[in-house]
Amino acid sequence: MYTTINILIIYTGGTIGMVRDKQTGSLHPVNGTELYEHIPILGKLDYGIEFYSFDPLLDSSNMNPGHWVELVSVIADNYEKYDGFVVLHGSDTMAYTASALSFMLENLNKPVILTGSQLPLGMIRSDGRENLITAIEIAAAQQDETPVVPEVAVYFENKLLRGNRTFKYNAENFGAFRSGNYPPLAEVGIHIKYNHNAILKPNFKTLKAHITLDNNISILKLFPGISRATVEAQLGTEGLKAVILETYGSGNAMTDDWFLELIRLAISKGIIVLNVTQCKAGSVEIGKYQTSQELGRIGVISGYDITTESAVAKLMYLFGTGLGKDEVEKLMQISLRGEITVN
Repeated sequence: MYTTINILIIYTGGTIGMVRDKQTGSLHPVNGTELYEHIPILGKLDYGIEFYSFDPLLDSSNMNPGHWVELVSVIADNYEKYDGFVVLHGSDTMAYTASALSFMLENLNKPVILTGSQLPLGMIRSDGRENLITAIEIAAAQQDETPVVPEVAVYFENKLLRGNRTFKYNAENFGAFRSGNYPPLAEVGIHIKYNHNAILKPNFKTLKAHITLDNNISILKLFPGISRATVEAQLGTEGLKAVILETYGSGNAMTDDWFLELIRLAISKGIIVLNVTQCKAGSVEIGKYQTSQELGRIGVISGYDITTESAVAKLMYLFGTGLGKDEVEKLMQISLRGEITVN
């Protein structure tokens, strides 16, 4: 007996959902009806498609943890009604949102595919049409009545990438996203070629939605000439629980006494310092060079090949569950949703 596959499209805002008014010519946010007008082929897809829109809609630069909670709540509330979800989202913070959803949706066994565009849907050359249609196809794809991609992923310009492995690479080209340390989950041409070995396997457990996040974290990006005052101000932030230390190369930093002492003092106060490379590919290897040995000696922990976006989301998620410093440190060095490769 044939059963219709149902997909929920969640529109948060962003470039993809902007269409041109027939009378004024100005761009305005799309609604469900207009979506079918601009992409009539949607009506020919053999799926049940419904539309949910944030109110108000958001430029993705305004996306914050409260909006992630709203998005997770929409997915959780509708989880049993739909076979997959497509999230339309602005590209600027899409990697952060994709990372956050991957952690907040524990035991996810259905596709949550984020997509967007560089040109509005209402423009003739928009990349949004293909992105949206293919994202829907991927969200609906099943094999033996089991979703092919039961995880959070980003689809953009012919590539499907694990959500918590992505970063925005280009502000102008249609191929806006990269995944420097993990292969694509699928590549799209005439056919959608899934990399089944790279895709997470379903565990068939009950979805657990986490809606409490703790944003008492910061990012400290090193650069030649960074001042003591800058580092002191960052590490002295009231209520700070963790610092993502963006280092050079494979996890290297300057060895000035004042810098190492400030980091050591922060760690002694219970602040986690996570070493994440500024490079877009490769992994932190504390101790590989003398300039990282000292960091390891004073208690800085390795982020391995995690992206900064994923580190932000993972720390917010873990502290939001109420875990203490030691447990968070331990879990930051373990892959929870395929976000890191531990050597």
